[in-house]
Amino acid sequence: MRIAIFSDVHANYEALSAVIEAYKREEIDVYYCLGDTVGYGGSPNHCAELVRKLASKTILGNHDAAVAGRMDYSYYYEAARNALDTHAAMLSGESMSWLKNLPYQERLIDQDLQLCHGSPIRLEEFEYIFAPEQARECLSIWDELQHLTVIGHSHLCKVFALDQDSVEELPATDLVLDPHRKYIISVGSVGQPRDYDNRASYTVYDLATGRFEFKRIEYDIETAADKVLKADLERNFAHRLYIGV
Repeated sequence: MRIAIFSDVHANYEALSAVIEAYKREEIDVYYCLGDTVGYGGSPNHCAELVRKLASKTILGNHDAAVAGRMDYSYYYEAARNALDTHAAMLSGESMSWLKNLPYQERLIDQDLQLCHGSPIRLEEFEYIFAPEQARECLSIWDELQHLTVIGHSHLCKVFALDQDSVEELPATDLVLDPHRKYIISVGSVGQPRDYDNRASYTVYDLATGRFEFKRIEYDIETAADKVLKADLERNFAHRLYIGV
């Protein structure tokens, strides 16, 4: 089975469309989305509709939760709050209902795979894992972890290999998973990468071979940025698409 795993679309229709086209060349059997379909970008409803139809499993992200009224986001900075309020007004009833019912995680026992938006610990707090220290906290739930836990949230591509008493950060490059270790892999962001590479990020996991692949694809940034501006969102949300941060 070849599994498409992507995250953090953030209402970027152009990036999502490019990723979907790229996946068509990958002989994908099933699609999983790790959350934050909305937030920041100019096309929340179009992206929600695409992900809802495409992905067999979609996880609730923090921006999804905020838009759907499932968390307090009063502490977010003003531009982010305004984007969330704008997106809530732009979503169809069907898309809003979908966000209201997304799960915080999926444990796919038959695939030895866990899907989360952020850390698998304290799921409703959407904690980041982008450093070994944060991944190390997951050793406390070693017995509950699947062989592979995939996450988004940080918008960065990261690989952490776990043994029962240690964590090793590995380069975020294609790799074959060691059956004797457990892994937490952050898949980057489709719609708003933050590693100074402005190409959309997506991944493929081959369950039969254990091979995990990181992919990037160029997309129409100019159109995506223009939609941000036309939606009267923070100009910086458009600017950062060009620089990938």
